[in-house]
This record gives sequence, C-alpha cells and structure tokens, in this order.
Amino acid sequence: MPFDPNQPLGADFTAVIQARLDRFLQTQADLLAGAGDGLDLVWRQARRFTRGGKRIRPGFCYWGYVAAAQPEADVPAGVLDVAASLDLLHLSALIHDDLIDSSDRRRGGPSAHREFEAAHRGAGWAGEAGHFGQSAAILLGDLMFAWSVALADQAGLTARAAKRARPYLDAVRAEVLAGQYLDLMQQSQPATGRAGVKSAQLVMEFKTAKYTVARPVQIGAALAGADDATVQGLGRFGTHVGVAFQLRDDLLGVFGDPQVTGKPAGDDLREGKKTVLVAYASRDGEPEDARRLTELLGDPGLTEADVDQAKDILIRSGAVNKTERAIATAVTAGLRYLHQLDLTMAGTSALVSLTHVAVERVA
Repeated sequence: MPFDPNQPLGADFTAVIQARLDRFLQTQADLLAGAGDGLDLVWRQARRFTRGGKRIRPGFCYWGYVAAAQPEADVPAGVLDVAASLDLLHLSALIHDDLIDSSDRRRGGPSAHREFEAAHRGAGWAGEAGHFGQSAAILLGDLMFAWSVALADQAGLTARAAKRARPYLDAVRAEVLAGQYLDLMQQSQPATGRAGVKSAQLVMEFKTAKYTVARPVQIGAALAGADDATVQGLGRFGTHVGVAFQLRDDLLGVFGDPQVTGKPAGDDLREGKKTVLVAYASRDGEPEDARRLTELLGDPGLTEADVDQAKDILIRSGAVNKTERAIATAVTAGLRYLHQLDLTMAGTSALVSLTHVAVERVA
C-alpha cells in the first residue's frame, strides 16, 4: 500500500501499523491461551500501550526502505511488520524507564507499574501491592522486548533481506539497553561542568538517538538492499536527527503542556533527569542558580512554585536557548547528510517531513 510522503505518519500509515500490532498481539494471546484469565491484566496493559503513540520509529524504518528501494517498487508487507516491531521495542523501554524513574503517568494514564499496583490493591490480593506492580511491569517490559523480536522474525522476509537487516536489529536491541544503563549510572553520579554535558550527550546518543531514528532508518534501508555507504550515511543522518528529537524531549519534559504531553509539568525535574538542558544550566549558570537547581533536581515533592523557579533558572542561564540552537544545528547537519545520498525522491521527501515532525512536536 503506497503512503503519502508529504504525510509520512498519516492516518493511513498509522492505521496499518496499528492493525499489524493488533494482529500480532492476538496471535500471542492465542499462543498463551492455556493460561486462562491469568494474563488478563497483561493483555489489557499490552493493548493499552500499543494503541496510539507517534509511530516515529516505524515511520523512519518504512520510509528508510522507500528511500533506498528502486523507485516505484512495491514495499513487501514484511517491512511493515519489522517497522511495527520497533514500536514494541520502544514500549518495552518506556515501561522499564517509568519504573526506573518512578513515573506515575504515561500517555495520559497510569504508568504500567502503577496500573498493576492499583489492580493488586483493588483485588485485595496477598502481599505488597507496590512490589507486585513493579515486578509485573518488569515482566511486561520483558514481554514487549521478546514480542518485538518475534514480530520481526515472523515478518516473512526473504532470507537475504533478513540477513541484511539482522546486524542493525541486533544493534538497536543492545543499544537501547546499554543506553538505559548509562542513564541509570549518570543519574547516580555527580557530573557537573563539561563532564556533565558530555555524559548527558552520551546517554542521549545511546538511549534515544540510535533507537529512535538512526537504527530504524538503517534497518529499512538494509531491507531494501542499500549498499554500505548509503546505510552508513543514513545512520549519520539519523544520529543527528535523533539527538534533536531528544533535545526537544528534554525541553518538553520541563516546559511541555501536561494536557498535550500526558505527563505532569516538571516531571523530569522531580525524577532528577540530568538532561543536556540541565547540564547546560549547571555549567553556564550563576553559581547560586546552579546550586539551587541541584537542590531542586530529583525532589519528588516539588511544588508548582519550585518547578517555576527551576524553569526560570534554565531560561536565565541560557540553557533553553542553547538547547534550541543545538536542535537547529543537529537538524541542519542531519539533513545535509541526507541530501548527499542517492535516494528516491519520495523517500527523501518523507524523511525530511519526518525530521520536522520529530523536532517540531509539542508532545
């Protein structure tokens, strides 16, 4: 089915990705039917989390294929399955990330561990509800990871195409876990000045840039049979755009509208996230402001007034402006790499549009 490159994440594209996720989850439910209603909570959570979302990762994968394929070539259905599998990988990371960060909200509703905890408490089961919620969320995240692998493996690709994509699929699965660990380690260490900025940038590259844009677009191109130079060039494009995506996420995590983002304002501050935005403020702000920001960061009891004070520090230090400039610089560099490649017109147009979607969003 051809999609409109001017609307790379249009309703028709997202509906097809949703349909493939729904169909796959039903096959898994059939496979595990012997558990009876024991997995009902799991299925409800899985279906809730797989409905909606931006579909950015599937989009970069699909349009990476179109960009590298022969013009007017039909896209095999299996490519859409591989693209959809990347959203399952993403959901696995989100569920585990919310647990690690003790986040209460996700996509306008309770995070997975809070939902499981509430179900345990509501049913009056034995044991501690919080422990059950955390344990169940770990397992749901693991299931999402396993399902991501299974959906890609069952995509019905040719053996040649599967072999070409395998190194990039293997890489993205390892990198997202490595990025989670680097993030966890960074939050545990006092990093200020240039070291703080460098550490935050490394986490950003592994935790977000690679698995959001760089690897998905490379997977799509590899499936299309692109040569190494094209795949590597798309990787450079994707890394820069992925960095811009995360920098925008850092800004939204503090300044975003909760009605749009689905998370309370200032949650990144309460969770103590040492983002590049925060690292800029700590490095370049007045010493007293940097000290106060450190005090505020990671306090789950921050009031609206506290959050407003942190916002003022981020603005006054120049961190917000520096982050906006870094986004613009990363986008410019990414698009420069993209336009150096010999790609289809439709694919290039879609990847440019996707870049703007990724960095100009409000959620």
